[in-house]
Amino acid sequence: MDRVELAAFLRRRREELRPEDVGLPVGARRRAPGLRREEVASLAAMSTDYYTRLEQQRGPQPSEQMLAALARALRLSDDERDYLFLVAGRNAPSPQVTGTHVAPALQRVLDRLNDTPALILSNLGEILVQNRFAEALYGDSSRFTGLARSGIYRWFLDPDERLIYPEHDRDRQSRAQVANLRAAYAAMGPRSRAGELVRVLKKESAEFAEIWERHEVAKRFEDHKVLVHPQLGEIEVDCQALFTEDQSQMLLVLTAPPRTEAFDKLQLLGVLGTEKFVS
Repeated sequence: MDRVELAAFLRRRREELRPEDVGLPVGARRRAPGLRREEVASLAAMSTDYYTRLEQQRGPQPSEQMLAALARALRLSDDERDYLFLVAGRNAPSPQVTGTHVAPALQRVLDRLNDTPALILSNLGEILVQNRFAEALYGDSSRFTGLARSGIYRWFLDPDERLIYPEHDRDRQSRAQVANLRAAYAAMGPRSRAGELVRVLKKESAEFAEIWERHEVAKRFEDHKVLVHPQLGEIEVDCQALFTEDQSQMLLVLTAPPRTEAFDKLQLLGVLGTEKFVS
C-alpha cells in the first residue's frame, strides 16, 4: 500500500469534482475547490473520519469494497479505478468484479435525475446505485450480499421480491427475468457469475428451470408497467432504459405523465422516503 500516492490521488480527484458533478447542490461559496471530504465520505457510505485518515496518509488499508465505493463516489474511469486499487495494495478488479463498477457516463446522467425514480442495474439484475426515489420504491439494495444481490436470484427464491408487482403480472415478469439472464449468460459464459446463477436457480427453483428451457432471450420486455408500493398502492410507470455500449449496465428511469395520479404518487415517494408508516 502506497499511502503517499493513495492520499495524493484521492485528494486530487476530490478537488477536481464539483457538487453539480455528483448531483449535490452548489450551496454557499466554498473556500476551497472541489468536494468537501465529508461529501465524498457520504457518497461512499463511509465515515468522514475514515476518509480523512486516508487523505492524511494514516488510514488502514481499505478493503476492496471500500475502494469500489470510493471509485464510484469519485466518478473514476475504469483506468483510474484500477490505479486506485493498485496504489492501495490490492489487485485490480477482475472482469467478474468490474461489471459492478458503475459506468461513469450512466452515473453522470443519474446524478441529474432528482425528481423521479432512477437506478443503474447490471445485466444480472443487481442494483448498483439508485436515487432516493428509487430507494423509496424498491427498498435499500445495499443490504443484499452474494448471489442475493441479483434481483433475478431473489425473484425466484424470495417471495417478498414479487410484492412490487401485481399478482396478474408476475408470470410475465418471471419470463422477463429468465430472458434477461439468458442474454447475460450468452455474453458472459458458463463459468461466469451468470453461469453460477443459472446453475443455482435450476437446482433451487422448478419455475426457473421450466422457463429456462423455453430459450427466450430479451434484455427487456415492457416499456410500461404497474408497480406496487406498500403505502401508495399501484403506480403506473413508463420505463426508459439507457445501456452502456457493451450492454452490461442499464440506467432505468421511471416516469409518469404530468397531472396524473401516478405522477403525484412518484412525487410523494420523495416525501415518504424509506420510512415505514402505519396505514
